[in-house]
Amino acid sequence: MAEGQKNIIILGAAESGVGAALLAQAKGYAVFVSDRGAIQPVYKEKLAQAGIAFEENQHTLDRILQADEVIKSPGIPEKAPVIKALREQNIPIISEIEFASRYTQARCIAITGTNGKTTTTLLTYHLLKEAGYNVGLAGNIGYSLAEQVIENKFEYYVLELSSFQLDDTYGFQPWIAVVLNITPDHLDRYNYSLDEYAASKFRIAKNLASDGYFIYNADDAQIQNNLWRLLVGQKEERHFPFQALPFSIEPPIAGTGVKSYYFAGHIDAAGKTVDEQFLEIQLTPDSTKKEKVSLTKSVLIGRHNVQNMAAAVLAARVAGVGIAQIEQALGTFHNADHRLQLVREINGIAYINDSKATNVEAAWYALDGVKRPIVWIAGGTDKGNDYASLQPLAQQKVKALVCLGVDNAKLRTAFADHVPHLEETQRMTDAVQRAAALAAPGDVVLLSPCCASFDLFKNYEDRGQQFAAAVNALP
Repeated sequence: MAEGQKNIIILGAAESGVGAALLAQAKGYAVFVSDRGAIQPVYKEKLAQAGIAFEENQHTLDRILQADEVIKSPGIPEKAPVIKALREQNIPIISEIEFASRYTQARCIAITGTNGKTTTTLLTYHLLKEAGYNVGLAGNIGYSLAEQVIENKFEYYVLELSSFQLDDTYGFQPWIAVVLNITPDHLDRYNYSLDEYAASKFRIAKNLASDGYFIYNADDAQIQNNLWRLLVGQKEERHFPFQALPFSIEPPIAGTGVKSYYFAGHIDAAGKTVDEQFLEIQLTPDSTKKEKVSLTKSVLIGRHNVQNMAAAVLAARVAGVGIAQIEQALGTFHNADHRLQLVREINGIAYINDSKATNVEAAWYALDGVKRPIVWIAGGTDKGNDYASLQPLAQQKVKALVCLGVDNAKLRTAFADHVPHLEETQRMTDAVQRAAALAAPGDVVLLSPCCASFDLFKNYEDRGQQFAAAVNALP
C-alpha cells in the first residue's frame, strides 16, 4: 500500500462486494476482500483479473482491523464477530450503496418496502427505458451499483433497496425515494422490533433534498404511524422539507369524502385509483390539474400490483415521462419470475406461480387479487406466521388447500375450519397433480406458499421452477 493511500476492506465477495472492490480500486484505494465462505468462481475470476487481493473461508481479523473504512455485504448481521470487532475499534462501516453514491451525479430513484420492491423497481425502470431515458438498474435486484458507477454512463438509476442495504447508509441521497409498505419481516435482524425495522426502511428518505420527492403508500398503517417521527423527528404533523407524494387505492372514509391521512399543506393523494382502472395524478398541492393514467393495458394481477403501479407511475411522471408513454409501456411490461406469474392454462384451469410469496402479507395479496375459485398450494418453513388475516379470504375463495411442506401441522390447524378440503403433500409433483385433480374449468391453481422454501427446496426460485416444471408435465 502506497504511503497515504486509504485502506478499504470489503466484507463479502458476491455481487455488491465485488462491485464495491472494483470501484474502490478504480478510485485509487488499497483494497482487500474477505469472505467467510467460499467465493463463487465468477466473482473470484473478476477479483483475480483486477489484481485485487482476497481471502475466502475465513476473516483474518488482524488485516481487517487495519481498515480505514469497511464496506460490508448486506447479508452480514451486526451480531457477526467481525462486525463486533470493527465496532469496538470505531472503524466506519458502510454499504455498497453508500460508497457508490459518492461517485455518481446520476439521479437515483430508490425503492424499498417489505413486498413489491422488485415489481415496482422493474416497472419504474421499464417506464423510463421505454421513454428513451439513459437509465441503469441496480441494488437488491441483483446488479451492483458500484460496478456500474465505474463507467458512470447512466443519467438515472432505479434502485431496489432492502432494509439490509439501507442499514449502513449515511449520506446516500436519492432524488426520489419510494416506500411501498412495511409489514413484519426479518425481525431477527432488528431485535424483533417492528419499529427498528421501519426505521431501517425510512433511511431511504432521510437525506432527501428540498427538490427531492418522497412517494409513499398512504394506505399502509405502519408507514402512517412512523411517517412524522422518522422523517421529521416529530410525533406531530410538520411540513416535510421535500415534496411528499402519497398514493392510495382505498376509497375515502364513508360519509366524509376525504382520506384519513390528509396532512396540512400536502396533497391528500398525489396518486389515487378510480375503479382500479385509472390512476388520477396530482403532482403539486397548488395544482387544480389532475391527470388520468389508464392501467387497463397492464397484465399485473391483484390490488397490491395496483399499488406498485401507482408508485412506479408517480416516479415516472416526476421524471417527466408522458402519460401516453406510460400507458403504452404498461402494456409491454413483463414481471420477474415467481411473482403471480401465469405458467399456463390447461382445460380452463390457470396455474399461477407466486413462489416469491414467502410471508403472510404477500399471500394475502395473491388470494385477494385472484378473482376465480382457488385451489391453493401453500406451506414450507413457517417464520412465526399468524394466519388469522388469511382465514376470511380462504373461507371465501379457496375450495381446496394442498399443503406442501415437511411439517404442515400449523397450516392444517389454521385452515381446517376455513376450507372445504385439505390435503398433505411433501413433493411438488404430488402437490401439482393433486391440485389439478381438485380443480375444475374456471378455477385457478395458485402456488402462494406463505412460508420460506428451505424445508424442501434450495430457495423460492427453485420452488417456483419445480412448480412450473410440474405444471408443464401435466397432460
